[in-house]
Amino acid sequence: MILTLVRHAQVIEEYQGRYNGHLDIELSVNGKLQAKKVAKKLQNIEFDKVYCSDLIRCRQTLSAFNLQTNIIYTHRLREKSWGRHEGKSFEEIEAQGIKYENFQQWINALDGENTQEYISKLKEYFNETIFKEDSNNILIVTHSGVIKTLLHLTENILLEEAFATILPYSSYITLDTMSL
Repeated sequence: MILTLVRHAQVIEEYQGRYNGHLDIELSVNGKLQAKKVAKKLQNIEFDKVYCSDLIRCRQTLSAFNLQTNIIYTHRLREKSWGRHEGKSFEEIEAQGIKYENFQQWINALDGENTQEYISKLKEYFNETIFKEDSNNILIVTHSGVIKTLLHLTENILLEEAFATILPYSSYITLDTMSL
């Protein structure tokens, strides 16, 4: 099974470089152009199934694709919730008194979903839904954190290493896998 994982295109400027989590943010004008470019790059691939985060930035990215396949929109492909830190930059969070010491300390110090529970829920969703599909080629439009978490799980690398992966807006990766 081939998974093509697309990170949503660029969001409006005031939310760029922030911990956006579950905030429902639209694409910027540039983001809409980026979505068209990635759709064009992938236009010759015939996807058997399409999954998309239910948040508007992903839905708007996917709307640039001309797909003949049913689309499954789901909250289970959302970024991790950062609770009261959503919409804030790294600097704004530090100004609130949380100092960065290391990756693990930082993600544990932030509010929102527990990281290990989030990883478990994502793994469960892929194993019990997506990997049970009778499909060869699946398109998934989602968030950077989802894609990096999948890299952690599928490539057997540390979460910190996966999150060091540079994944610009509207970029994509492909994974050949059947389960996590």
